Formats: sequence, structure tokens, C-alpha cells
Amino acid sequence: MNLLEIFKMQKKKPDDTPPPPPPPPPPVYWIETSDSMSHHFQFESDGHLSVTLVDDSRPASRRIVESFLNKFFPSGYPYSVNEGYLRYTQFRALQHFSSATLSVLSTQSLLFAAGLRPTPAQATAVSWILKDGMQHVGKLICSNLGARMDSEPKSWRLLADVLYDFGTGLEVISPLCPHLFLEMAGLGNFAKGMAVVAARATRLPIYSSFAKEGNLSDLFAKGEAISTLFNVLGIGAGIQLASTVCSSTQGKLVVGPLLSLMHVYCVREEMRATPVNTLNPQRTALIVAEFLKSGRISSPADLRYQEDILFPGRLIEEAGSVKVGRPLHKVCKPSELQKVKEKFPDEKFILNRGSKCTDMVLERSATGEDALRGWLVAAYAAEVAKSFHVPSENALEEGYGRMSDVFSPFISELQAKGWHTDRFLDGTGCRFAL
Repeated sequence: MNLLEIFKMQKKKPDDTPPPPPPPPPPVYWIETSDSMSHHFQFESDGHLSVTLVDDSRPASRRIVESFLNKFFPSGYPYSVNEGYLRYTQFRALQHFSSATLSVLSTQSLLFAAGLRPTPAQATAVSWILKDGMQHVGKLICSNLGARMDSEPKSWRLLADVLYDFGTGLEVISPLCPHLFLEMAGLGNFAKGMAVVAARATRLPIYSSFAKEGNLSDLFAKGEAISTLFNVLGIGAGIQLASTVCSSTQGKLVVGPLLSLMHVYCVREEMRATPVNTLNPQRTALIVAEFLKSGRISSPADLRYQEDILFPGRLIEEAGSVKVGRPLHKVCKPSELQKVKEKFPDEKFILNRGSKCTDMVLERSATGEDALRGWLVAAYAAEVAKSFHVPSENALEEGYGRMSDVFSPFISELQAKGWHTDRFLDGTGCRFAL
């Protein structure tokens, strides 16, 4: 064997087999310990993050409370909501409990008046049918009232529950006059249908006032969870009452008014706790009156208990007794319109002082800032006219000068307090376009 053959034998053939795959990387995981709890976090091979509770040293009572808060309160509570949310939620729960209880009793009364002898369970089932059927009629009646509800959601929310209790009251007393069953049942459910629509229409602006971190959907979901829970509890209590104390009409006539009073009181307290941060005529007047009196600007939370929920349209003398939204032809004569407009040609409002009040009509494109400018002019003018007994023309000119001096710091502090000044909710008030 020669040297060349030996060399060829020693030479190895190349290996065509691919190299083995590298071993998988170790799993990425870590453990976080926070507030007496330890969680194991790990990324799976598909990129999914798995979380496992490793240790929980919290007392059982605390775990129950925190589980309840996570289920029925928005994430990050109490730091993710505005002031007053807890009080609002407490009375909202009681309101739904009393309303659901009263609903069961009223439906049982209706069926008694119709000549039936239902069980409490049957009354519970039929109550949903009667209520849902009338919602469509209520929607038609309330369809043109949406702007007013945006302007005064608190008042309309309270009115909705008064209507609901009125309808329920008619149902409760229907066994006393069975020959009028159709009339009473129809009117009662008509009122309840309108109430349901009004309550739903005002729900969004009320929830929006509590949203502190853009968490409106979370607030809405948790609020509805609380409503559902206490509606179920109220239905259970209604079934129990309908089987015992309220099995007769006399018992319902005693318990029904008590539940109704509790219901309306809870709604009133809910609304008083709600810090609505949009500008409407009443809130604007209260802001201006406080500013003229003390130089201070109230926040929505400070102002909420000063609002008049029953009579929101009353004039506030300390703010110039301004009336917003009257038709322009009633505020001034057509021949005087150009003269009135020329008082403040660069502004988006018209002011006309009268003996009892000052009318303000806004342009169609006027914002909350425009309304505030006009309101301050009217309030300062009323103050000047009262102190120095000057004519209305001179008083308005003096008021405009004072407004111009203070408006920039005024509006800056107002926005810093959390007020939304980009729009003015005057309901169905008239506006003009020239």
C-alpha cells in the first residue's frame, strides 16, 4: 500500500447530518412580594405570562374585603375616583335594594287586582315583563328631553325615581279599585317606563363625574355589578315580605310608603354626593357668586352640596340674577338688537339688564368660557348698579372692564380645580347666530 492510499483511507467523509438544536433557554420568571402576598410570574414558551399565588399571609377577613373591593369597585380605588364615590355607592346600593323590594310588592298587588292569586315567585317574574314592555313608550316620550338631562342630570335622576315610585304606588293600591285595573296599571307602568329611560340617560354624566383616570368603563361595570347584587337581594326581601307582612293590601299600604321614602332619600343623597364638573346655569351662578364674595373658586366637590336639586332654575342674586336661554325676541326688540349686540361686539353673548334679572343669550358656537365671561359681566354690573345707582348702560361697561381684569387668572384657576370649560350645558335654551 503506497503512501497515497493510506492518506485517502485516513481522510474522513464530510458529515451531512445537521447539528443538534441548542437547548431551550431557561424559563424567565420572578417572584414579587407586595402587601403580605407573593406571586410567581413566568413567561411560557408561547410568550404568555402566567401568574401563580405563592404565599398569602393576609387574614381571612382582609382577603374577603379586598375580594369584594376588586369585584365591585374600580381598579385602583380609592385613588382612581373622585371624592364622594363611596357615599354615592352606599346610597345607590340601598336605593336598588328598596326599589327591587317595592317592585315585587307592587306586581303582586297588580295581579291581585286582576283577579289572580299569584305566588311571590310569579310576581317576581311578571315584574320584569311589565317593566320592560313600557320602556319603549317611555323612550318615545323622553326622546326630546336629552339636552335637559345633560344640563341637570341630578334633578332628572331624582325626578326619575319619583316617577318610578308614583307608578309603583298606583300598582300597590290597585286592589282597592279592581274595576279601574287597566287604567291604573297602564298609568303606573307608563310612569315607570319614563323613569327607567330618564335614569339610564343620566347615568353616563353621573359616572363621568367620578372618572379620575379615564376609567369610565371600569366605573360603569363595577357600578352595574353593585346594582345587580342589591337588586337580587331586594327581590329576595320582597318575596319574603310578600309571603308574610305584605300578604294583604293593608300590609303593603304600611310597608310601601316606607320603602318609597327610603328609595327617594337614597337617590337624593347619591346626587348630593356626585361632583359634576361640567358648567350649567346653576353651577356657573354658584361659581361666580362665590368668586365675587370671597375671591375663591370652588371645586366640583366643594360645590356639590350647594346645588339645588329640586329647583335648579332659581335665580341667584349674588351672581347677578342671570337668566340664560330665553328666546332673543323676548329679550330685546328687533329694532334694538343691533344696538345691544354692539355693546360687546367681540363677545359671543348678548346681555340685557332688566328690573328683576339680566338676560343672557349665547351664540350658537359659545363655549363655557364665553358663558363665564358674560356671567361675570352681568354679576359685576349688578354689583355696580346696586352700590352706585348708575344706569344699566354704564353698569355693563364697568362690569365688562372688571371682568377683563380678572378673567385670565379666574379661568386658569377654574380649570385647575377640575372644571370643564370647553362647553356650556344650557339644556334646551335658545341660542342665536348673526
